[in-house]
Amino acid sequence: MAEEQQNGCTSSDCAGCAHAGSCGSKPQDLREPANPFSKIKKVIAVVSGKGGVGKSMVTASLARMMREQGFSVGILDADVTGPSIPKMFGIHEKAQGDESGIFPCEAKDGTKIMSVNLLLENESDPVIWRGPVIAGVVTQFWTDVMWGELDYLFVDMPPGTGDVPLTVFQSLPVDGVVIVTSPQDLVRMIVKKAYNMAKAMNIPVLGIVENYSYLVCPDCGKKIAVFGESHIAQVAEELEIPVLGKMPVDAALAEAVEQERFHEVSNEYLSAAVNKI
Repeated sequence: MAEEQQNGCTSSDCAGCAHAGSCGSKPQDLREPANPFSKIKKVIAVVSGKGGVGKSMVTASLARMMREQGFSVGILDADVTGPSIPKMFGIHEKAQGDESGIFPCEAKDGTKIMSVNLLLENESDPVIWRGPVIAGVVTQFWTDVMWGELDYLFVDMPPGTGDVPLTVFQSLPVDGVVIVTSPQDLVRMIVKKAYNMAKAMNIPVLGIVENYSYLVCPDCGKKIAVFGESHIAQVAEELEIPVLGKMPVDAALAEAVEQERFHEVSNEYLSAAVNKI
């Protein structure tokens, strides 16, 4: 009987190879094991093709709404050079740990949070690290943090499609991706970049959330498209994914962020996103 071939190798060739079984048609599994004290049911990554579209706001909002429904929730802040999640929830203490790993900090609503800001001597210190170092820290937030039992872990990703998003998609068992965007004309190209990266990594895209969709006039109630008319419906139809929410410019949400009391927020604009997740 002819020897079975894998990528031009015979079974006898592969017998003594350190990469045996990983060079065939089945992709190599690069996922890192979670900390032994972590039992996480679902991992949801919140991504954006560019910065400044409110990705952290969406991440925090989804976590909050899941907490309101009684789920146990954590947020892994993978946006290492621009960490904002701890301040939104009013967390300023330092994360502690022991020989088993690092304990995440806990917000007033019970949301567990891990961020580089919880490890720095001063939370305003800049993170001047190269990409591979940042990616390594994010991986450690998965392998070294004792998350405990969580129904959902939301990952607040850095913008773009660079080292850290690639590391998260390869190292963590991501169950789905939510793409955050804004109404500007570049939205089609930007969303496609995030979408294509997720698809290339075989991770389901759950849908798109549009932020800064409109501003409600406080006098007449008219919706004003401050950043231009929305193109999100056409993009979603083209990519065959749903629109999970359209968030306006909301002063109440901005005030909750500034006052560090996001643990009190209920973001009704993302109800469809929560149902989808």
